[in-house]
Parts: sequence; C-alpha cells; structure tokens
Amino acid sequence: MSYTALYRKFRPSEFEEVKGQEHIVTTLRNQIKTERIGHAYLFCGTRGTGKTTVAKILAKAVNCEHPVDGSPCNECAMCQKIASQTSLNVIEIDAASNNGVANIRDIIEEVQYSPTEGKYKVYIIDEVHMLSSGAFNALLKTLEEPPSYVIFILATTEVHKLPVTIRSRCQRYDFRRITIDTITARLQELMEREQEPAEEKALRYIARTADGSMRDALSLLDQCIAFYMGQPLTYDKVLEVLGAVDTSVYSSMFGYIVHHNAIGCMELVDKMMSDGRDLNQFINEYIWYLRNLLLIGSSSQGEDMVDVSTEQMEQLRQEAAQVQEDMLIRHIRILSELSNQIRYATQKRVMLEVALIKLCRPQMDREQDLTTILDRLQAVEEQLEKGIAAAPVSAATEPAPSQSPKEEAPKILPKAVPQDIQQVIGKWSQIISQCGPVGQQELSTVKKTVDDNGTLVLQFTNPVDEGVFQQEDGRRLEELKGIIENTIGKQVRIMTRTVAPAVDDQYVDLESIVHYDDIEIN
Repeated sequence: MSYTALYRKFRPSEFEEVKGQEHIVTTLRNQIKTERIGHAYLFCGTRGTGKTTVAKILAKAVNCEHPVDGSPCNECAMCQKIASQTSLNVIEIDAASNNGVANIRDIIEEVQYSPTEGKYKVYIIDEVHMLSSGAFNALLKTLEEPPSYVIFILATTEVHKLPVTIRSRCQRYDFRRITIDTITARLQELMEREQEPAEEKALRYIARTADGSMRDALSLLDQCIAFYMGQPLTYDKVLEVLGAVDTSVYSSMFGYIVHHNAIGCMELVDKMMSDGRDLNQFINEYIWYLRNLLLIGSSSQGEDMVDVSTEQMEQLRQEAAQVQEDMLIRHIRILSELSNQIRYATQKRVMLEVALIKLCRPQMDREQDLTTILDRLQAVEEQLEKGIAAAPVSAATEPAPSQSPKEEAPKILPKAVPQDIQQVIGKWSQIISQCGPVGQQELSTVKKTVDDNGTLVLQFTNPVDEGVFQQEDGRRLEELKGIIENTIGKQVRIMTRTVAPAVDDQYVDLESIVHYDDIEIN
C-alpha cells in the first residue's frame, strides 16, 4: 500500500478536529443545528489554515443522515460516500484550471437538477480568485438566488481579487493563521498516534517555521521523520533537515555586530556555509530575531508578542538593553533589502558579507540616513571611551598642527579666489533660499573656503551636518551645484569636508573677505 502524507492522513473529518478556527466552526455548527444554512459561503485566509477541509466537513454535515451536535457522524452512507469522493452531491472545482465562462455555464446547467440522494448539492470552488471576469459575471445571478438545495462554498487565499458583487452575495469567514502553541499541540498529538518519539522543542521549531499553516507544519514534520526514519526526532535533527541554525547563532551574530567585530561575523558565516545552512533562511530568521529585540526594548508589553522560552527571554532583555531602537531599525532595514535582493543573486555569500560589514562599520554605509549617522556617532563615542583616537570622517580632513594651547593658530589664506567662486559668495543668500528647509539651515552657517585647485569647500565641524549632503549618493550636493549653475550661469566644483573645531579656526571664511552684496560680476 502506498504511503499517505501526514497532512492527508490526518485531515480533520469532523468539526471537533479542526484546530485554531473555533470562531468559524462554532458558527457553522450552530447554523446546522438550527437549520439556518446559507446558500453561499466565502472562505478566505492564508494557505494551510483549513479552508478546503472545513468546506468538505460542512458538505458532509449538511447531508449527514444523523448529525451529532452539528457535526457529521462519519458513519452513515452519505458521510461515507462524501469521504470516499464518490458522492454526486459534492462537486469540487479547481478554479485555477477551470476558470472560463464555459466551466461556469456547466455549473449553472447542473444546478437545475435536484440531488438524487441527500439534501444538498454542494459546489466547492477552490482558488476562486482565478476565475475570469466573464466567469464571475456568469456566476453572479446563480450565486445570488440558487435553488434551495444548492450551496456554494468559495475558497481563496486572495480575497481582494474577487469582485465586490461576488463578495456581497456570500457569508464571509476569515481563517486566521494558526498559533504556534496550537500547531505544536497538534503535532505532539499526531506523533503520539504514530508512536514516533519527538522533542517538544523540535516540534515547536517546526510550528514556528510553518508560519501559521497547519499543512506546512505537517509537511515539514513528514520530511524530518523520513530523514531520520526510526530515530527520535530532536531539535538538532530538525535544524539539520531544514537547513536552519540554532538561535544561539543569532545571538552571537548580534554580539559581533554590536561590538563592530566584522571578522567574527565572517567566521560565523563561514561556519554556517560549512554546515550547509541556508543563507536565505538565516537572513529571514535573523530579521525576526531583531524584531523580537525591538519589541522587547520598546515596552514591557512587547514581551507578550515574543514567543520564546523563559531563558531566552532573559537573554533577549539583556541584548535589547545594549542598543537603541534606531540601530535595530537600521539593521532590519538593511537586512530586509538584502532579503529581497539575495533570492535572485548568484553570489549570496558575498552579498551577505557586504551587508554584515556595513552593519559593523556604519562609516562605510554611503546610503546615509539619520539612523546610519547615529550609528557612526555611537561608534566614535565608543572609541573615545576606550581611549582610541577617532579617525577623520572625510578624506579631505586636514590634521591639526601641533601647537601650544595658548598659541593662536595662524590663519590659512587662499592663494587666490577664482571669479566664479566670488560670484557664488556674493549671491550666497540668493542661492540657499532655493534649497529646502534642511539645506537652508545647514548652508546658512557652513564655512566657505577654497582649496589650491580652485574648488569651493563647504567646511563642517560636525560629521552629522556633512552627512546631510552626502546621503543618497550626494543628491543634495548635486542639487546645490544645479542651483549655483542656474544662478551664476557657470559650473562650480564643490566638495565637503569635516574638520575638528581647532583646525576649522585656521581657515578663513570667504564670506569675511569677499563682499559683493549680490552684485553681478562680469
């Protein structure tokens, strides 16, 4: 006899066996007990949550000769025929392959004939959102006023694709994602019936990986049992089969990133590759790990939304206290972008390593936003606390000459101020008035000087201020160049740099030596 997959072998045959959808099961049973059965039902929800299963149970219940508390008896002739799929009263249609107008017209013709046995003819249309617009239009009238002995059950994972005219004619039931606890309990029950020993931790990991789908959980369990046939199912064996990593790896990775240990991250990636772990799954699981840290760090109520053991919760609390929420948000953003890109990449390891280095060293992240700049400042502060001199932020930063604290540094005067830069300084107020609010605020106080190559230098003393013009690949700086070109009719080379306040005092601000009061220079 051929093997039957677990999700088929243990498909619920009565309402009592349906897990995680009590709000739907109770309503349907009450309708059957009171004979208030609707003519059209719409079952919608994510995959593997029991839509088709409940539809089949409902089809048996309405035709059952001896229903028990609104549930089918599974013993009468009608229940037996429907269970063996030999009954002419229950017609299952896959809308993905039967989505044309002709298929719906066949249904409309068939509903004119009353059932030869039982009370109702039940049409179960799966993936109903795949029907064409013409098929929906053909179904409308029959769906609204079918014969008294006909029941339509429409099932879909994408209810938003159904026309409003279809939805309004049905009783809608939303199937929820099944909780991890519910899936775990079901898996434990089935493993006991199969007489297969398994660790609760292993089953719980399978339940979490299934992402609310009971069918996915049973398929994963089937896969794990087959790989270790005849052996107890342990947590480590589940990780081995699914290509996943232990949660301690996420904690180690988080520690390396927080302490800016890029080498440690690379070694951990190398170990995962040697163990044959799936990088896509690692990235998604690590994002979920950061999400848990963010929830725990945000408020004490966030702990209620994190499904981990007591020991791991304590560890997460300690790690959440080490970082700010802005840093976690930045890490989640970078890894989420990586997750979207890596699925089509050929060099997945390289992309992951680049992203990890970017997390460890925020100064290398040229796509700077506020959270990136805050990370950079935090890294500088940590270096200063350890007594390590912070490296200059910009390559253009000039080192401060050694001098006595009481001596005033000599002013560095430009050799000559090019005429086009003189025009820019003369019209500076007019130029910055065309920039956005952020640009106006920064440019109104920036020091303007010129280097030996005749390049206009915008000199800052705070790397955050310079970061405003360097973020998004220097978009703001390019906008400033365009405004200057439109104002004076010439292109001007511009660069930015950040220097220490002591060094900044050595450079003369061009605005203090060039006074033109917006007079055009020819």
